[in-house]
Amino acid sequence: MNAHRARRLPAHLGPAAWNAILGPQGAAHPLEGDATADFAVIGAGFAGLSAARRLTQLAPGARIALLEAGRVAEGAAGRNSGFMIDLPHDLTSEDYAGAGDDRAMIALNRMAQDFGRAAVEEYGIAPAYFDPAGKVNGAASAAAHAHNESYARHLTSLGEPSEMLDAQAMQALTGSAHYRSGLYTPGTVMLQPAGYVRGLADGLRRAGVALHEQSPVTALTRQGGAWQVETPKGRLSAGKVILTVNGHLESFGIARGRLMQVFLFATMTPELDAETLARLGGQPRWGITPSDPMGTTLRRIDSAQGGDRIVTRTCAVLRPGMVATRADMTRAARVMQRKFDQRFPQLSGMRMEHAWAGHLCLSLNGVSVMREIEPGLYAGCVQNGLGTARGTLTGMGAAELACGETSAITRHFTDHAEPKRLPPQPFAEIGANAVLRWKEWRAGAE
Repeated sequence: MNAHRARRLPAHLGPAAWNAILGPQGAAHPLEGDATADFAVIGAGFAGLSAARRLTQLAPGARIALLEAGRVAEGAAGRNSGFMIDLPHDLTSEDYAGAGDDRAMIALNRMAQDFGRAAVEEYGIAPAYFDPAGKVNGAASAAAHAHNESYARHLTSLGEPSEMLDAQAMQALTGSAHYRSGLYTPGTVMLQPAGYVRGLADGLRRAGVALHEQSPVTALTRQGGAWQVETPKGRLSAGKVILTVNGHLESFGIARGRLMQVFLFATMTPELDAETLARLGGQPRWGITPSDPMGTTLRRIDSAQGGDRIVTRTCAVLRPGMVATRADMTRAARVMQRKFDQRFPQLSGMRMEHAWAGHLCLSLNGVSVMREIEPGLYAGCVQNGLGTARGTLTGMGAAELACGETSAITRHFTDHAEPKRLPPQPFAEIGANAVLRWKEWRAGAE
C-alpha cells in the first residue's frame, strides 16, 4: 500500500496540566508550502522526540523534520503521570511481575533512562524534570500488601533491590494515613513530563531539526523514491518517514482492528500555600503507584517542577473512536475527588484546578509495533501504557531501523508478533469497559 490517509486527527479532553503549569511556549512554526527532508518523524511525543534525537546521532548532517499535530507537550506526553520505570510493570498482572524475559526488559528500560539522562545533560534540561527518585507501590489493604510481598520476592529473584515501608513510613512520606504499607524501588525516574519533552524539543531545534507544530499529517503517499507528507498548509517530501503516533497508527489504516484505545484520567490541585502544606505534611516530592494496577496513582511535586501540587490519576475507559466523552471525564473527576479526600482528609473538599484525559494504546498480547511497515515507512508505536520508557525505546528503535542499524532494541521489538485482532464492535467496547469497571471496583481502597 503506497497511500495512507488519516481518518482521524488527535483530539484531547481537558488541559495538559503538566504543560499549563510551566507557562507559555514560544511561537509555533507550522509547515507551510513545500519542503524536503531526508527523514520525516510524525508525532513529537516521547517516541518522536527520541527518534529525532537518535537520527541526529546516527545520521549527522541529515535533514530531519519533526511534525506535531498540536503543540509539544499538549498531547499524550503532557498528560501522563511521569513515571519512567525500569522494572517490570505489566499492567495486566496482579503485581506487575512480567510474563517474559524480565531481565532483558529491565536492561532495555535502563537504556531508555540512560538516553534521557544524556539528553538532559546535552540539552541543558532542568534536572528537576528528570529526577531519579524511585517510586513506591502503595498498599491500603491486606490483599494489596500481599501483592507487594509477591512482587518483592520476584524482584529478589531478579537480583533487584526493594524496601518495604510500614504505615508510619508511608505517612511520613506522603502525609496520608491511608496506606498500610508500601514497596519502594529505587530505579524509577520521576519526570515533569512536559518540562522534559519541551526540553528535548528545544535541544533538537538547536541541533538543526526542523520542528513543525500545529501541522497535523493528513496523508502519506509514496511517489517514486520518496514519501509525500501532506498537512493542511504544506507538503514535505522525505526519503524515509517514521510514524510515532501511538494509537493513531490505526488512523492511517495500519493495525486496524488490533489496537485498544484507552483513556485514563487525572486531576491536579491548585498550588498549595504554606498553611496547606503544613496541614498536609510529608515530603515535597514522591510518586505512588497502586499495588493493584487498576488503583490510584499519586504524585506530589514541588516548586522546581511547576509548583507544590498533588496529581491524582485513576479510572480507565476504552473508546475506539479515540475521543473520551464529557461524561467519562465527569465520572472520573468525581471518583478522583473521592480518592483524594480519602487519602488526605486534612485537605478534604479541595477543588481541583485541572482535570484531563490521556490517551493510551494497548494490544491484547502486549506487543508494540516497531518495524518497517513498507519500504521507507517505519513505526514506533503502541506503548501499552508505558509511554515514557517504551515510547523512548520504540522511537530509538525506529530511527535505528531507518538508518539500517541493528541493536538490542531493534532485535527485541522486531521479534514481536503482530497485535492480536480484537473482537468485533460493539462487543469489544462493551466487554472491555465492563471488565475495566469491574477491576476498578475490585481495586477498592487502592
